[in-house]
Amino acid sequence: MTEIYLDNSATTKPLSVVKTQILKTITENYGNPSSLHKKGLEAEKIIKKARGSIASRLGAKKKEIYFTSGGTEGNNLALKGISSKFSNRGNHIITTIIEHKAVLNVCKHLENMGFKITYLPVNKEGKISLKQLKKALKPETILVSIMHVNNEIGTVQPVKKAAQIIKNHNKHTFFHVDGVQAFGKILSTPAEWNIDLYTISGHKIHGPKGIGALYIKDGTDLQPLLHGGGQENNIRSGTENMPGIAGFEAAVNKLPDLSVTNPRNKKLAELKNYFLKKIKESMPQIKINTPADGAPHIVNISLPGIKGEVMIHALSADGIYISTGSACHTNSREKSNVLQAIKLPHNLLEGTLRISFSHSNTEEEINYTIKRIKYHLEQLF
Repeated sequence: MTEIYLDNSATTKPLSVVKTQILKTITENYGNPSSLHKKGLEAEKIIKKARGSIASRLGAKKKEIYFTSGGTEGNNLALKGISSKFSNRGNHIITTIIEHKAVLNVCKHLENMGFKITYLPVNKEGKISLKQLKKALKPETILVSIMHVNNEIGTVQPVKKAAQIIKNHNKHTFFHVDGVQAFGKILSTPAEWNIDLYTISGHKIHGPKGIGALYIKDGTDLQPLLHGGGQENNIRSGTENMPGIAGFEAAVNKLPDLSVTNPRNKKLAELKNYFLKKIKESMPQIKINTPADGAPHIVNISLPGIKGEVMIHALSADGIYISTGSACHTNSREKSNVLQAIKLPHNLLEGTLRISFSHSNTEEEINYTIKRIKYHLEQLF
């Protein structure tokens, strides 16, 4: 074993076809899509094609896909864009206590701007209560933001049912979903589910970093974050990231076809189930924090009485790469808001590990990883 990469929720290794498309765009199709000459028109065709490919995967229209620099910008654009544009309708926003920092920190900013934020609690599996959501809705609620798949423990939120509750309360209340960890792993059809805004990111699906997209339901207006040349229909100014867009589309085209009858990425689910089976057999003392019906690519476990960072470093020396949780705040001494929200006992908080799979992983890699985890538990602890 030379390298076993099991940190795919943090980022994924770009596919060969992605690298090929990026290089081709940089060296051949380098024109500015706003230019009227041949090079510009060729670049514009690449954008249109990519927009169509992403729209098709989301069950959306081409014109509803807006390119961004990734999940953080997409979430910021959705929340700030709606709250700024429609503050005259109300000042109340609903989200959950287990959102990604790219939503939670935006909400903190909006609180400082005078908005009132309701943070929905979750149960021990990380799921919201639809009854509590319904109760939290007010006449002045202008926006609800709920992530589709939690990035730390893999909980899948009932966003389709949430959309029904929100729209039944007030059809003018906007619903944003952070779909960064869901896209390509479980069925994501925001247009069909009456979701107004849906965020996705390239580097979570074996595409390049620095590129993402925001689905904005046709007819939804919002205040842009950036002002400039009016690209992306005046929603996201700035010369388009052509290599990123080309690479993003290449990755999107390699995603499995998901449908109502086939809503989950089967290969990832098989790897996850195999890992869970083997680790329960080998180390029954380990606590599984991921719900049974969680996303197919994420497993969150706790090793009693140890520090996760120590295990991370020990496994890294073996060429095995996993994480303790979200890569966006692993350098912080702050305890995970997600693990605290599900009321994980204090003695398990520090020993939490996240393993996340990709199509390139194998059962052989899983066997070796579990063998080394067990070895280090016996030797170090």
